[in-house]
Amino acid sequence: MAKSMTAFARQDRSTEAGELTWEVRSVNHRFLEPHLRLPEDLRSLEPKVRETLGQHLSRGKIDLSLRLGGRGGPGGSAGSAELRVNTALLEALLKAADKVATRIGEPAAPHMFDLLSWPGMLEEAPKDMEALSSAALELLDQSLVALVEAREREGERLKTLLLDRCDKLLERVAEVRERMPEVLAAVRTRIADRLAEVRDELDETRLEQEMTLIAQRLDVDEEMDRLESHITEVRDSLNSDEPIGRRLDFLMQELNREANTLSSKSPDAAVTRAAVDMKVLIEQMREQVQNIE
Repeated sequence: MAKSMTAFARQDRSTEAGELTWEVRSVNHRFLEPHLRLPEDLRSLEPKVRETLGQHLSRGKIDLSLRLGGRGGPGGSAGSAELRVNTALLEALLKAADKVATRIGEPAAPHMFDLLSWPGMLEEAPKDMEALSSAALELLDQSLVALVEAREREGERLKTLLLDRCDKLLERVAEVRERMPEVLAAVRTRIADRLAEVRDELDETRLEQEMTLIAQRLDVDEEMDRLESHITEVRDSLNSDEPIGRRLDFLMQELNREANTLSSKSPDAAVTRAAVDMKVLIEQMREQVQNIE
């Protein structure tokens, strides 16, 4: 199955620790090149994230970003944080205030907000990092599944375009095959006419040998056979379940080589036009192949 390397996926999940959001973007690249952006609390997940990515994808430049929003579990909402009072620090401050009050002979009456604003008095409740990490990895797996599905949908579109170009290439090959016997006959006649005046001075056997060599140089049957063979390989590859981008890229080079050879051999304007049409079609295919995994 053809898979595009260009796609996007986003998945969200609300957890006790906050709102998790994965965004994954991919574009074409020769190799698998991930770029990760993780919250500091979840930085330790990077090796596992890379491993999971490799299980789903084989090529492409991948941008993965994970965001952890405000607490979003029961009793909380995104953007809010569950705080707790540092009771040990509070007790120490109150005792210190009592000592000062006893020393100066005035009652201690520390203001509540003064106490709450004291550095270290309020602490964010600790997160269950094991549960949070597990949720993040599960959500990553879902995100990558969604990304692969998007790549497959785009890949099907590319497959349709490539198969259409294959059909058009075969039409041009058929045109050239049909045209070539007439072309070769015309070349032989033209050369024979030019040599008619000096035929008596030439060795008949040598003349026939030269005519045969000229016909061989103009013969494009091998190029036509190889073009058809490569087109068949392209079609077969598009139905493969394996990554096919590199193979298709190689086949585009081979198709272009044969089209160039055909063009250089052509002694006929119609055959030359067909070869040019082939090269245009192959270039269109090559551009699409660059996006296939």
